[in-house]
Parts: sequence; C-alpha cells; structure tokens
Amino acid sequence: MTKLSVNINKIATLRNARGGNVPDVARAALAAERFGAQGITVHPRPDERHIRYADVREIRPLVKTEFNIEGNPTVSSFVDLVLEVVPDQVTLVPDGHSAITSNAGWDTVANRELLTGLCKRFKDKGIRTSIFIDPDPAMAEGAARCGADRVELYTQSYAEQYPRSPEEAIAPFVETAKAVRALGLGLNAGHDLSLENLAYFVGTIPWTDEVSIGHALISDALYLGLEKTIQAYLGEIRKNS
Repeated sequence: MTKLSVNINKIATLRNARGGNVPDVARAALAAERFGAQGITVHPRPDERHIRYADVREIRPLVKTEFNIEGNPTVSSFVDLVLEVVPDQVTLVPDGHSAITSNAGWDTVANRELLTGLCKRFKDKGIRTSIFIDPDPAMAEGAARCGADRVELYTQSYAEQYPRSPEEAIAPFVETAKAVRALGLGLNAGHDLSLENLAYFVGTIPWTDEVSIGHALISDALYLGLEKTIQAYLGEIRKNS
C-alpha cells in the first residue's frame, strides 16, 4: 500500500511567526507517527523560514518510521546536512531560494552530471535518493541514468486540473508512472495532494510507493485535529487498495 509521509514544514512556519518553540515541531513529528503516519518529511531552505537545520538534527534520532529530507542540493549546506544526519531518503528538489514553494521538477537531462554526482554521494552513505520531476517519461529516463532510486512526481498540475477532469489531469502522470515502473525505479508523489484528489491518484497509480503531504494535511488538521486528519488521509489511500 502507498505510504503517507507527513510534511511538517507548516508546523514550523506557525512557530516561526511568533518565535519561541510553540508549536513544537519535534512533538508534532512524534504525534504524526503515533497517529499513523508512515514517514516524516522536512524541507529545510537556506533562509530557514520554516524548518531549520537545527530542527532536522533534533528530529532525526526521534523518528521511528521513515525520515525524508527534501531540498535543493545546489546549496552546499543542504548537502552537508543530509550527509551528517543520514535520513532514510533524500529528495532532490530544484526550488529557487526565493520560491514560496516548489514549482518545478528537475530537467534530468540538462542536469545529468550534477545529479549523477549527487546520487552517488548520497547512495554511498546508504541514503535512498529520489529526484523530483515533472510528469514526463523523458525526465524519468534521465533520473534513472543519474542513478536515482526513485522519482517524486510533482503533482501540482494534477491537483489544479482534477476538479475539471480527473481523467485528463492524471493522464500524463499515468504515462510517466508506467515509464518509472518499467525503468525499475520507485515512485513517490507530492504537491497539493489532498482529501479531494488523493484516492483517485493512488487508485489509478496503485504502485505509488509514497505520497508526501504537508500544506493540505496541516490545514485540514486545523478543523479536524491531527489524529483524525491523518486517519482520513490513510482512509483515502486505502479506498482502492
């Protein structure tokens, strides 16, 4: 069954808006695990506007499920952090320093030399390496040539188009997911997945290994509570399992 990794960046955003340590991101990570999350995701950025490098160091020894660190590996401090804490998985995302959130996948062909070197460095440390890509079979093929273990499909366009036509929205993702499977890579997905569109995605692409969800899940938790929200997301995943 597809695993649910909860991205706790928004917890840190709320904390940073006021200062201090309320809410406590480490406590939130442990609560998410206790309530059924099968992984914890963090995405530290150089300006530390949400998850801080210190948070990553604190959370790493506490997480008992799977710890996934996302970020831009062209930032040397990010690479050093990943090699220091040795997460279960690193997801390479080409987000610009000024980007509010991730907004594109890698061009794995144009950046083959860079990504190949990074995949080797991380895999030599025993870290599963995933490359964030747009729904394009050519980018999946490029990721395989770079030595990635998995790809993560950038699902923003799926979420945006889903209300108008689920079939059209998911079509390029199905095509790419089939290519990913044929290449022998693992398959992750993330960005704007929600209670509205999650079940259809994993039901149509049931070989999805993991979904990483943060903004929508934490937003829903404001209304439902964290425990009920995580159970609701797991329920959507199980609908078509």
